[in-house]
Formats: sequence, structure tokens, C-alpha cells
Amino acid sequence: MNRMPTWADVILVPLVSLLLAAFFSAIVLLAIGENPWEALKLMVEGSVGSTYAWGYTLYYATNFIFTGLAVAVANHAKLFNIGAEGQAQLGGLGVALVCLFLPFPHWSIALIVAICAGALFGAAWAAIPAFLQAKRGSHIVITTIMFNFIANALLVYLLVNVLKPSGTMEPATASFPDAAHLPSFNAMFSSEETVRFRGAPANVSFFVAVAACIGVWALIWRTRLGYQLRAFGHSESAARYAGISPTKIIMVAMLISGGLAGCMAINNVMGEAERLVLNSVEGAGFIGIAVALMGRSHPFGVFLAALLFGFLYQGGAELALWASIPREMIVVIQALVILFTGALDNMVRAPIERIFNRVGRPPKPERKLEPAE
Repeated sequence: MNRMPTWADVILVPLVSLLLAAFFSAIVLLAIGENPWEALKLMVEGSVGSTYAWGYTLYYATNFIFTGLAVAVANHAKLFNIGAEGQAQLGGLGVALVCLFLPFPHWSIALIVAICAGALFGAAWAAIPAFLQAKRGSHIVITTIMFNFIANALLVYLLVNVLKPSGTMEPATASFPDAAHLPSFNAMFSSEETVRFRGAPANVSFFVAVAACIGVWALIWRTRLGYQLRAFGHSESAARYAGISPTKIIMVAMLISGGLAGCMAINNVMGEAERLVLNSVEGAGFIGIAVALMGRSHPFGVFLAALLFGFLYQGGAELALWASIPREMIVVIQALVILFTGALDNMVRAPIERIFNRVGRPPKPERKLEPAE
């Protein structure tokens, strides 16, 4: 049987899923008495209609790139990491500690150290479920989702009892020193004549996220370790027969995955809030699951899917602000996109695959009748 072309799998299937999600979202908006076309125009204007809008869209997309890559790396080893939320929270703790207690002469040095700290704390938090899976047989889905709650409780305790400055009520750390402040897009791309990205939180972390996409692509498809990850993900028994250690693959895949999730903190903790606050992750770890699924666990696909969800987040916020659409309806629209691009992926893929198989099937040879003697 002929297989569906790669371009159709990567582009056509997500596009059809997205169109279906848009169609049903329009039905939802019509049901509550709103104009879908006007809502779409407001979302587009609010998410990409100005440098301010782009600044928020790219800020959200940066978070989703890191968590999407985290889930994607684990997916290649057939490990469903649902713990990116907690790993990103612990990554924020690592970033906050180095920014608060280490003196930095320049933001570039602070950024490098913060990346290492965020990755280290995120990887350490992912290492425990990985060890339980590799050595004790505990299911990675159960352990990682449980560790999200443990990470949140731990962060609440530290912010309320340990890291909160004396005399303050808010459960948050002190602001980072100026040397640990990352350049924003406003400072990077504005000039004396033109001010761009005014007030938007997008910062230099976006380029770190793009570099992470390139790094993950090189790791998965250009290294021996990446080949082992993919081989183990396709067939554990064949990988064992080839001498690939399951324990090593599970541990390494989850360490890389947790490290990528922890790196998200350079954007939301170091780049935007410039301190560690409660709920700084804002669900980006769970959105990363949808981003990885929609992006087919490929770094380029993850990048595009992260931009889409950045558009949905910023456009949805603008829609809730300027229209009479309830905030809950925005969540419904986002959920429909996740539903069709993730959970119902096979419902879209199967008919498209049948069409390509039918078109690509060679015609049956005509039978020649032998003349009668």
C-alpha cells in the first residue's frame, strides 16, 4: 500500500483539522449570537495587527516552543511527558535562584547561566518519574502528572515561607537586579523615530527558542543518540535486540525533555516578570502537548504550531476584552483546536490517507484475450 506523502502528513492533515476547528468554532459563535467573521477580524487585529500585538503573540509562542519541544523529544522515545508544567515551574525556581544570588556583570552572561539553571532544575524534576519508569515500571503519564501538583505545592511553600522578601504580602521573590534583565523587543527594535513593541513582553528569549528548535532537529535526526531515541520509540524489542539500553533511553529522553521545559523560565520569569511569581507558567506545559501533537513532534512543526497557539492566546484575550464574547467561549475555541489537531487527528488522517492511496495505486493491467484457434 502506498503511504501518504510527508508533506500531506505535516501540512495537509493539520490544515484540514484547523479548518474543521474553525468551522465548529463559527457554529459556537453563531449559537451565542456573535458574528464569526467579525470575531476573526478582531482576533487577527489583536494578535498580528501591530508590533504591540506581535510582541504578545511571540511571547506566548516562545513559551509554547519550549514546552512543545519538551513533549516532542519524549514522544520520539514513545514517552508521553505530561509533566512539562511542573518541570517549567521548577525551571523557574532555578532561574530565580541564580538571578537573585549570583552577581552578573552583563545580561548575556546572566542569560547563559539562567539557561543552564533552568534546564538543570527542569531535568532534575523529570529524572524522578524517568527513574520510576525505567527501574520500577511506573507509568510515565501517571508519575509526571502527579509531579505537576508536587511542584506547584513546593513552589507555593518556598514563595510563601522562604523566598518572599520580609514585609511583603505577595508570594513572589524580589525583583532581579538590572544586570539580569533581558533586552525586550521594544529596546532591541525601536529607534528615535519609531517605537516598536511598546509594552509588549517579547524579549530575546524568542531567539533562544528558535535556536532550541534547530538544536533539537540536529539531535533527533543528525546524531547517534537521536537515532537510538527514534529506534526505541518505533520498536522497543528491536532496540533491545540491537543493544540499545531501555534504561538509558528513558532517562536521557526525559532529562532532555525536562531540561527544555525548564528553559521556558528564561522567557516568563527572567524576561517578562523579572521575578518568580505563583502561576507564572499559566498552563503552557499542557498547551505544549497540543503543540507537539499538531507539529508532529518535528521542531519546525512545533515552531509553527506554537505560533498558532500564540495567535489564539493573544487573539482570544483581545476578543474577550473588546467584544461581548465571554472568556469561557475563548477557552472553548482553543479547546476545539486542540480537539481536532490532537485527539481527533486520526479521524482526519484516515480519509486523506485513503484518497492518496487510491490516487497513487497503479492501474490494473488489461487482460489480453488470446485469439481462438
